[in-house]
Amino acid sequence: MNKILTLFKREYRAAVRTKSFIISLVLVPFLIGVGLLAMVIMEKKQDTDDKRIVVIDHSGLMADRLKEALDLRNQQEIYHTETGEKVKPAYVVEFVAPDTDDIMGQQLKLSDRVKTAELHAFIEIGPDVLHPSGKEGGYLRYYSEHSFMDNARDWFRNTINGHLQQLRVADLNLDKKQSADLFTWINIEGMGLVTVDKKTGEQLEAEKVNELQSFMVPYIIVLMMFMLVMMSSVPLLTAVMEEKTEKIAEVLLGTITPFQFMMGKVLGGIGISLTTAAIYVTAGIVTARMTGFESVIPYDILPWFFIYIIFFIIMVGSGMAALGATCNDNKDAQSIQFPAILPVILPLFLIMPVIQNPTGTLATTLSFIPPFTPSIIMIRLATPVTIPLWQPIVGLVGVILFTIFTVWVGARIFRTAILIQGQKPSVANLFKYAFKG
Repeated sequence: MNKILTLFKREYRAAVRTKSFIISLVLVPFLIGVGLLAMVIMEKKQDTDDKRIVVIDHSGLMADRLKEALDLRNQQEIYHTETGEKVKPAYVVEFVAPDTDDIMGQQLKLSDRVKTAELHAFIEIGPDVLHPSGKEGGYLRYYSEHSFMDNARDWFRNTINGHLQQLRVADLNLDKKQSADLFTWINIEGMGLVTVDKKTGEQLEAEKVNELQSFMVPYIIVLMMFMLVMMSSVPLLTAVMEEKTEKIAEVLLGTITPFQFMMGKVLGGIGISLTTAAIYVTAGIVTARMTGFESVIPYDILPWFFIYIIFFIIMVGSGMAALGATCNDNKDAQSIQFPAILPVILPLFLIMPVIQNPTGTLATTLSFIPPFTPSIIMIRLATPVTIPLWQPIVGLVGVILFTIFTVWVGARIFRTAILIQGQKPSVANLFKYAFKG
């Protein structure tokens, strides 16, 4: 045990005293902050170049209304009210009569104008938009190379539909004041649950759900777990491979056993990760308190986070160290690294499905599959949905058992492969090292 601790201290001190460790501690939050700042700046710095748009109106109902709305918008809405600075693009619209003989040809010509940047987009209004029920002509189409998140598309949609509503009310001979409630849209407010204060027993009112918080907290938690594993466990593959090829491992194995060698390195990775996690979590809590966002701090799941990250690093680290012992050069290490980290990467692609339905079959099932358990269970615990206590407990038991198995298999592979040269890290060889020695 003393030899494992000695190697652990060596690995830990060697890592935390390097400039790269200090730089990475500062660089990661700095880059995140710069990214968020850039998003805010880019949101404020909108493109103010005029947008030329062609409208093909098959209904014949929209030209006059769109001209009025465009004149009003271009005169009053695109300039800052105080400075007079232009903050939004003007929409310059050209109304074109539909070519009923060759509508596809007309669309192709307009598409070519969009490709050459002569036009920003063109709009086609169907002939039956006023009463579209059951009719093929009840359409409104926006043709553009980038219609997603396009403010022009939203403006034309709202303006055209607003005018259609007025026309329908007029057809029914309804008074405008009486018909106002017909088009009033009431949003459903997202609320939490009514709770009872555990100290006073007083009933507490439900609070509005912060949708951004419901997404960001689980996302940050799983991203931090991924980052810690990538910083501490994954590099063990290359580190062990280098010590093997440079004969350093042979020198060390003269005084310690292969198991002590492997566990010293894994524990060093745990120390690095816990140091990094403690710094980031502390900085996050202090920042949240100073900025008035203390309510978003998930204090109740922080113990689960540190427990799971310890076993996650042991699980991945022992596997990486064992695989590193089977590699003979960088080529071997590169070929085996991606398949090895795939179980670590996969939960990143499942963040949204799990957040949307944290008690669903997919999320619950993955919570009990050990390579995915730490990430998936932490995503679920970080959501506002109540997760039965037995699930993280059972998941943790599964992770502990699988970690013990991983360490046992990893130790057998490491013990056999660390002194073998010339053998490729194939599946057959890994199986032989693990179960046949």
